[in-house]
Amino acid sequence: MDILIVGSGGREHALAWKLGQSPRVGKLYIAPGNGGTRLVGEDVDIGVLEFEKLANFARDKQIGLTICSLDDPLSGGIADYFRSRRLRIWGPSKDAAQIESSKTFAKQLMQDAKIPTAQFKTFANATQALAYVRTHGAPIVIKASGLALGKGVYVCETLGEAERAIDEIMVQKVHKDAGKEVVIEDFLRGEEVSIHALTDGTEHITFPPSQDHKRALDNDMGGNTGGMGVIAPVPWVTADMMTAIEAEIVTPAFEQLKKRGVEYKGVLYPGIMMTVDGPRVLEFNARFGDPECQVYMRLLKNDLLDLFEASVDGGISEMKETVEWEKGFAVNIVLASGGYPGVYEKGLPISGLDEANAMEGIVVFHAGTKYENGSLLTNGGRVLGVSATGMRLKEALDRAYEAAGKIRFEGMQYRRDIGAKAL
Repeated sequence: MDILIVGSGGREHALAWKLGQSPRVGKLYIAPGNGGTRLVGEDVDIGVLEFEKLANFARDKQIGLTICSLDDPLSGGIADYFRSRRLRIWGPSKDAAQIESSKTFAKQLMQDAKIPTAQFKTFANATQALAYVRTHGAPIVIKASGLALGKGVYVCETLGEAERAIDEIMVQKVHKDAGKEVVIEDFLRGEEVSIHALTDGTEHITFPPSQDHKRALDNDMGGNTGGMGVIAPVPWVTADMMTAIEAEIVTPAFEQLKKRGVEYKGVLYPGIMMTVDGPRVLEFNARFGDPECQVYMRLLKNDLLDLFEASVDGGISEMKETVEWEKGFAVNIVLASGGYPGVYEKGLPISGLDEANAMEGIVVFHAGTKYENGSLLTNGGRVLGVSATGMRLKEALDRAYEAAGKIRFEGMQYRRDIGAKAL
């Protein structure tokens, strides 16, 4: 079966890398791909929002399955468009993807399903939002309601920070239309965990817990990013905690979607804060996390195509007992451009990749890279993900950091404390 993957990030490289190991997969196409995806498939010069061109390509090449795990095309209705043309695609519909594309929709769904989350208010007017935070006080969390590449969440320790956040989102419109509405939440203390559940609309399989590190700098300082590094599984998350997450969050979310007449096929990714009072949902995502996807692809023993097909065709119940994970741990350290998540330079040469990839247990996934005139260059904020496995978490982290030390590009920055709290 020939496969088309839509996207150009580290997540898409990891999906292509894993699918490339399947004896059932023929040719792999990645649209538009990046400087590393060309090593595992064929890059196709079509943008992720060019639905008609992507669908025509899928039809002309007789693609057996298109895979989309990217927020913008999913919220734009790529799955609906493909299905309307009788083309097979993995990913939730536009209606289902609202759970990510509208934080207001997600919060209302949580309220209706009695899913534990922070107390919140929604505002479409900056003056009213400012009045609320001045009454409420800090710390407080301000979120752009729409999609903002993981950068629309402001954890504000002071009232001044909260006022600046509202100004940036609603007045300056730094996240464009994503900031037409804001969700203002109570601040939750605890440790964050990423949960992923693969579903066919009826049954679901929950993956092991992972932990992303969102802030740009060590000790959770700096701006919010799309994710600077991840570990899986999370050693302190117990079986009892996972049972609570299943019963209080994952199952009620799917049941509430079904109650609303929304069929959800794909992966649901709740970001969760483990508080002293139990798990609380921070947000829902309608796709694999990036960099979480990379560690899951390193740990999954099964043929990934089998899982995707079960999700599309309604075969998750038969697969539930057969999903297996490698023993030990996987980690992924993100190497970012200098200045990220703010302004950064592109087109800088990258060296040391062959040396890093040659190390035991290492796979380097490309994200913001491009291959041009025989050279590999930076082409984004998050440039590479250095993934490593090990029987112990420390072993995996030591390997990843040693490999990261072999890679060079001007201004390269990365966190030195990924997984430190779990250790």
